[in-house]
Amino acid sequence: MNMLLFAATPALRMAPPVMQMREPVAPVGVSPLDPEGYSGRVEPTRGRGLDNTILVQGGSLRTWTYRSPAVEQVQVVLRTEGRPLDADVELWHGPDNTPCKMRVYCENGELRPFSCVIETPRGPNTIAIRNIGQLEFPFAANVFAENIEKPVPDITAASMTIQGGALRTYPFDPTVDSVQVLLRTDGRPLNARIELLQGPNNNKQVIELYTEDGLDRPFLCFLETIGSGNVVRVVNTAPVEFPMTASVVPYLINQNMGVYDNDVVIGGDVGW
Repeated sequence: MNMLLFAATPALRMAPPVMQMREPVAPVGVSPLDPEGYSGRVEPTRGRGLDNTILVQGGSLRTWTYRSPAVEQVQVVLRTEGRPLDADVELWHGPDNTPCKMRVYCENGELRPFSCVIETPRGPNTIAIRNIGQLEFPFAANVFAENIEKPVPDITAASMTIQGGALRTYPFDPTVDSVQVLLRTDGRPLNARIELLQGPNNNKQVIELYTEDGLDRPFLCFLETIGSGNVVRVVNTAPVEFPMTASVVPYLINQNMGVYDNDVVIGGDVGW
């Protein structure tokens, strides 16, 4: 009897398992109702609306890569919060090819930040910046290819040939806030050292430069010459067979002499 009852009853089947999806969770800082938070774009880790400035800690390396051949030059700006700055800046073009490299030292990266223009023809190119200072001396680095500062129109008229092993000095008036330094060759390698002095043997900023072709990749930098007694010294560290052409001219001139209250005024009877 029981066997017949079980045979007449249809088999009971359970519903097939169904995968249940969880509610989407919005990332931190993004509203769940904001459809932009789930778009397929890649956002920078430093947040939206910020520039390309990156904090480079002591002993670390950061790179900026430009794959477009339309980028012919980039500007590099390094600054600190008042601490010394010690960095290596290199241009990488192809595997194991460094056509331009420099060593940069600044006594005060806030008062005298480092700024230069590097030629990057025939892309792709990569700018590598390494902080060779201690961990206590980070600096902010920014590399951009738009709105690059240009040399003044009369900079080529002030050019001067510096033979290998020779040096030239350029003193500036206290009204000059910054100067432009342009170094180039006739196609030969360029080895030079640029020093900003304020007082006897008091280096405020030092740049040791190497470029494999000073005609294809000339070097342009901007030096802050705040205060009095500023002298720019350019040394050709290459042999005598490798001369170079240097142009050092004022860039920004401050007409308000009263801002330098701590400077010595020569000729106190002027204006009486």
